[in-house]
Amino acid sequence: MNQSSGEQIQFDDLSLSEVMLTALDRATYQLPTPVQAGLIPHALEGEDVLGQAQTGTGKTASFAIPILERIKLDKKIQGTQALVLCPTRELAVQVTGEIQKLSFGRRINCVAIYGGKPVRGQAEKLKRGAPIVVGTPGRVLDHVGRGTLKLGDLHIVVLDEADRMLDIGFRPDIEKILRQCPRERQTLLLSATIAPPVERLARRYMKSARKLDFSPKDISVDSIEQFYFTVDKERKFDLLARLLKRENPQQGIVFCRTKRGTDRIYRRLKKMFQSVDCIHGDLEQRQRDRVMQTFRDGKTRILVATDVVGRGIDVTSISHIINYDIPQFCDDYVHRVGRAGRMGREGVAFTFVTPEEGIELTRIEVRINLELKRDEISDFEATTSTKVEEDDADESQKTSSTAPPLLGRGRGRRRHRKAL
Repeated sequence: MNQSSGEQIQFDDLSLSEVMLTALDRATYQLPTPVQAGLIPHALEGEDVLGQAQTGTGKTASFAIPILERIKLDKKIQGTQALVLCPTRELAVQVTGEIQKLSFGRRINCVAIYGGKPVRGQAEKLKRGAPIVVGTPGRVLDHVGRGTLKLGDLHIVVLDEADRMLDIGFRPDIEKILRQCPRERQTLLLSATIAPPVERLARRYMKSARKLDFSPKDISVDSIEQFYFTVDKERKFDLLARLLKRENPQQGIVFCRTKRGTDRIYRRLKKMFQSVDCIHGDLEQRQRDRVMQTFRDGKTRILVATDVVGRGIDVTSISHIINYDIPQFCDDYVHRVGRAGRMGREGVAFTFVTPEEGIELTRIEVRINLELKRDEISDFEATTSTKVEEDDADESQKTSSTAPPLLGRGRGRRRHRKAL
């Protein structure tokens, strides 16, 4: 079923407790998003739910609220009652913060466990009691193996960003965890895409799961303008510097494909601009936490990053996304661009495309069913390439050299081009 176009309802209509309504009011949550309005009633009934929703649609609260409402405040229950699995440390921290915010008025402890932090400190927190645990699969499995995390009292399991967890190789760990969970449990699986691997996981470990689709018909985010630049590889940094000066973003993320490239771009940018930082998987967890906190606080204006922040990071003031390196996978483009324009806010995204990467741009356009608009910076020569397809040579003479190429629909026989 598709809930994306359902009529707006109130939190009062969702059969929530007074303490939850008070917490929502304190968090200034005025109206439920379509994801929340559609998922919460089924989750409160204890149903297994397979939900498809993009990031930035309020899906964290859609499972955090039912978890908090269904936790049993019984001193006889010592173990963890709800477990949320996340693909990245940053997302685990963010989900934990959301649960803690919505637990106002309740004495419920939520503990985050993930790699990069000492196991002993996490074990001490678990020992003091953790009805709700949020963690990455590897560290969760580590604590289960050590006996510091007990799953016997578990009755709710959430797989957040399930497609991403499978993409980065967590399937074996997830299955090991699920096999050790009680059979009589509720499982909520949230995923931006319901690919065959996600379907198989759901069929194997969920019972009569209700499938809810909250994805918009158009994959691209309506509130985000999307442009591309044609640029030679050796001119990309100069283009980046000129673009940042032209746009002067409130806050922006520059996405690079590699950790080494991220470091290199960061070192060069911080010599030219203030409030620049970087984040990638090789940084120590303490550094990653610091970087994300300063970015959330608005103290960092430009964040150079790998796809470690491509999903699930909720910073609503991001105005600009720059794909310095075109993403390897189309879905990564969707999630990168989704960092801007969150919760209906406006944003803009720019993608740098070398003359050899035309086919990658075409794949993205087909995936999102939208043609990216070509952009140029006056008085800046981004590419020296003048090569055109022989079949298009005659046509190219009829247009000016600055006219954008015909993309997507109406391009004729050739859907991609070697030179843009």
